[in-house]
Amino acid sequence: MSEAASVLPSRRTRYVRWIESGVGNEFWPPSCRRCRCQTKAVTIERTSRRVASDRLERLGRRLMNASPLCALATVWPGGRAHINHMYFAWSDRFDVVWISDPDSRHSRNLVANRSAAVTIFDSHQTWGRPDRGIQLFGTAGRVTGRAVEDAERVYAARFPSYDPAEAQAYPIYQFRPREVKLFYERLLGGGTLVTAKVTAEGLTWARTEAFA
Repeated sequence: MSEAASVLPSRRTRYVRWIESGVGNEFWPPSCRRCRCQTKAVTIERTSRRVASDRLERLGRRLMNASPLCALATVWPGGRAHINHMYFAWSDRFDVVWISDPDSRHSRNLVANRSAAVTIFDSHQTWGRPDRGIQLFGTAGRVTGRAVEDAERVYAARFPSYDPAEAQAYPIYQFRPREVKLFYERLLGGGTLVTAKVTAEGLTWARTEAFA
């Protein structure tokens, strides 16, 4: 999933799906055959609108709980992108925890390059209606030492049938975000993306971007 939303032309032009775009970039949406409306170029601009940390925390937790599955993006040696889906749990610091075969492609990628990104969204959303999802950017790797028990507790809290003793062939991994991007049209506004830094105190607003 990329960093912006595409345009759904309708009687009121709305922005619903995420496409790759940057601040100030311009793209042309397709015409709407159903309603025969005209569309125009759309830009993404930064706004001065701030979002309080406590609200970011509430929305972030809601978005993290939207699905038991996430998509993890890693990097092959040589720079090629790779993505996989997996069951995950998450901590109160928005760390993402999962179990995996160490010989899997994404696990081997993380040995060579810890850079990673995660996206989480409710797959039952309806095209053309307010959308929501969260993107997280940071680093990931296999958990070792004393941190293993903490990570296992986080995972077991979401998946009670998980037994570390029976899953020894699948070590536990953790993704630690440095930045998150929230997209929650019903509560943040249509076509609005809010980026926050992940700090020891929680989520701290960094910037707000909106379609213009």
